[in-house]
Amino acid sequence: MGEMTTVGQTLPLAEAPSAGYPESHVPVTPVLSLASFGRGGERIPSVLDAGAARLVTSGRVAIALALREMGIGPGDAVLVPSYHCASMIEPVVWAGARPVFYRIRPDTSVDLIDVAAKLDADCKVLMATNYYGFPQDLVALRAFCDARGIALLEDCAHCFLGQHKGKPVGSYGDYAIASSMKFFPMYEGGVLVSARHSLAGVHLQPAGKGFEAKAAINTLEDSFAYGRLFVVRALLALPLWLKDVLWGRLKGRKESAPSLAPGSSDGGFGFDPRWLDKRSSLCSRLLLRLVSRPRMGALRRRNYLKLQAALHGLPGCRPLFATLPDGVCPWIFPLLVDRPQPLFRTLKMQGVPILRFGEYPWPGVDASVCPASADLSQRVLSFPCHQELREAELDWMISQIKDALLQRSATAP
Repeated sequence: MGEMTTVGQTLPLAEAPSAGYPESHVPVTPVLSLASFGRGGERIPSVLDAGAARLVTSGRVAIALALREMGIGPGDAVLVPSYHCASMIEPVVWAGARPVFYRIRPDTSVDLIDVAAKLDADCKVLMATNYYGFPQDLVALRAFCDARGIALLEDCAHCFLGQHKGKPVGSYGDYAIASSMKFFPMYEGGVLVSARHSLAGVHLQPAGKGFEAKAAINTLEDSFAYGRLFVVRALLALPLWLKDVLWGRLKGRKESAPSLAPGSSDGGFGFDPRWLDKRSSLCSRLLLRLVSRPRMGALRRRNYLKLQAALHGLPGCRPLFATLPDGVCPWIFPLLVDRPQPLFRTLKMQGVPILRFGEYPWPGVDASVCPASADLSQRVLSFPCHQELREAELDWMISQIKDALLQRSATAP
């Protein structure tokens, strides 16, 4: 596996086609189609309904801005979950603060007993993650933070849409962050929100024409790669070919080709402070406004429930969450698997898209820090349930998963 340099740490990249696996046969994340703009379904509140918002290029940039707004710096500590991806921790290190890792329970809920035990005078913020789109007990977390005089940073990277106790996700934190590119068919995008504080001091600048072009082109090319927008692809065939020729020549020179977009858009873990004051692209901002949220909520829930019903009772696995409560709009479908690695390899070789959140924790965070996090990071295999999956694509993916599970069970000693 390759490596990438991040703020103060070196972390392995997740397994990808370069590791010998083929490209996914169905889109891992939403891709743009004409249907993206269609209406349908009941309105589900979103993090944008929680308060004032700033549209940035990624969730990790939003975390860094939230920490800056809260005045977090050297000498401070931030309570962060042991079940995490490195991009959640990078902004904390960039701010000069010390990450303090707290335990979660096997159902991903925050272990407030462990959090309380780790509180000290340096701890200024509790970061709490709504995993996979399922909100934490946000009322209890808010009360916990208020009683101890610390701020709550609500991590909604997995739950752009949804509500808890009658309020939109993102309403309970002093600040909340979200990752719009996990839910919308766009190349980049994140959100900083606050229901309690003004964001008047957060000033964003355009990132340049190259970034704007790249964001739009990559959004379209991701769509074309999975057979969407066929007419648009035909009309743009010549300009896109010329773009590929020009870019290939730039890469062929001795000097590096210019970086036009943040690494977060291409799957990197790192935090690049050069993007801290850059606003999301015009393409992404338009899609955020035009793409149907009711359709998104309805189809994500429908696809999740279809996966849940199809995989129910199969050997060696169970859904991480037993039910899908009203008001929850899932990011992906997390499946808790016994002996996950052989199944992972089998499905990846068949082109089934799999996401593994938290597979590479921050150095030093292991089972001794949090047994549940260590277990979930290895045993949870997640599958897309986004709104842009076609019926045939979802059926094919379910068939591959079922066959692999049943075959493994039949051949087990």
